[in-house]
Amino acid sequence: MPVIAEPETMQRSMSLLKTTTKAVPILLLARMFCQSSMQTVVLLDKRRIIMNDFISRFGFSTTPFTCEIRVEEHFTSEIYQSPLEYLFRTVQKRMSGALIAPAGTGKTALLRALKARLPEARYHVYYLKVTDLSKRDLCREIAASVGAEPAGNYPALVRRLQERFSSVSDIDGIRPVVIIDEAHDIRPEVLGLFRILTNFEMDNRLVVSLILAGQAPLKKMLHHPKLEDVAHRIAHCATLRLLSRKEINQYIQHRCRIAGATDCSFDNSAMEALYEIGRGNLRATDQLSLKSLEVAHDQSCDMVDATHVTEARGMLWA
Repeated sequence: MPVIAEPETMQRSMSLLKTTTKAVPILLLARMFCQSSMQTVVLLDKRRIIMNDFISRFGFSTTPFTCEIRVEEHFTSEIYQSPLEYLFRTVQKRMSGALIAPAGTGKTALLRALKARLPEARYHVYYLKVTDLSKRDLCREIAASVGAEPAGNYPALVRRLQERFSSVSDIDGIRPVVIIDEAHDIRPEVLGLFRILTNFEMDNRLVVSLILAGQAPLKKMLHHPKLEDVAHRIAHCATLRLLSRKEINQYIQHRCRIAGATDCSFDNSAMEALYEIGRGNLRATDQLSLKSLEVAHDQSCDMVDATHVTEARGMLWA
């Protein structure tokens, strides 16, 4: 006679079956995850080995031509030292300035050098990048950067900013310096805000220094008749340019040296190609130089030549 299980026994059996069927996919997923993680680790290890081999082939102690470079390791040249010195003097006099430079010519690096040169005990440097913002939104960005109390409307925001700058200067004894990068993206009507922000006690006090940094359109805006008051508050307008052929050669040698190499890894033909393609632009030269080193390494070459540079260009800018 067949034995019929009791309802409780059948229920426990069904629950066990459901648990088992659920557990199997979970175990499979866990196993797949472990295998995937192991493959990722192996891949990362291989890449690390390749990179270490790449670095050792050319005698570097670190990856060259990256943006991770200390201020004291910056390329020193008159085209950078002179603008830096004049902007530094401008801030010392509690005045405002501008830095006009094409993209990729070291504008942000120079701003970093300026910040590093200003003693923290005497100056508080606020740095921010801007986009196409309204006056109120730009005020909010500046307020958030300098730690000013928020406000709901534009006039109140301006007052809070001026109060904050005065507080930092009068109570803390520290001179506020505001660096506005990518200032060429500011609308002309918004640029007029800086005339108001630098107006203290009926234009009778110098409290905050503003440094406007941007590309050529910024200079064009400052020449606009409606922004004449803003332009007159610029005590010095510094400029940067593309590097010459000789300067690019010196720059590449410098970047190789600070990366730990005793000799330059580029022959004369590579140097010529780097200049002809990069046209003296630092950012383009950095990208092209690093990629050229990788191409030469993959071809087991201990020196980069023009063919490697040409091949690298195709990998960067098709």
